[in-house]
Amino acid sequence: MKTMEERVILVDENDNPIGLMEKIEAHQKALLHRAFSVFVMNAKGEMMLQQRALHKYHSPGLWTNTCCSHQRENESNIEAGKRRLQEEMGFTTELEDVISFIYKAPFDNGLTEYEFDHVLLGFYDHAPQINSQEVADWKWETPEKVKIDIDANPQKYTEWFKIIFDRFYDYLIVNK
Repeated sequence: MKTMEERVILVDENDNPIGLMEKIEAHQKALLHRAFSVFVMNAKGEMMLQQRALHKYHSPGLWTNTCCSHQRENESNIEAGKRRLQEEMGFTTELEDVISFIYKAPFDNGLTEYEFDHVLLGFYDHAPQINSQEVADWKWETPEKVKIDIDANPQKYTEWFKIIFDRFYDYLIVNK
């Protein structure tokens, strides 16, 4: 269960922790903080995408990667990814920390994602048990089809997913 005040880990450009701040405040002030993005693939080479719940305070109903969130104090990237995967998608699997980078994505509501993002990769071949408080729907899709659809219909996807997916797609191409 989430606490009333969820805090993020503020970091410098080398991912060194420099403090903690309440999540919304960090997004209002556009301060760099640690985050993670989980991509789950199946044996067919498809990615599990989620559609954000319709009542989310930003990016409701948009499609994005399997799950993403922020590490808690003293929590590893892998521990955080597994925790959030269980909370949102109702399963867990082994994860690998594959790439990391900094991105910045402002939103119309005045919030800004400015994150040192760790991309975590896992494999799973079953249907998730989605948490309807977090997720409206889910689907398997090939990275190639996602790339084409983002170009054709960018408004269907979260701002951060469009940025992170490009990096993840490049990672997949290089590591085939």
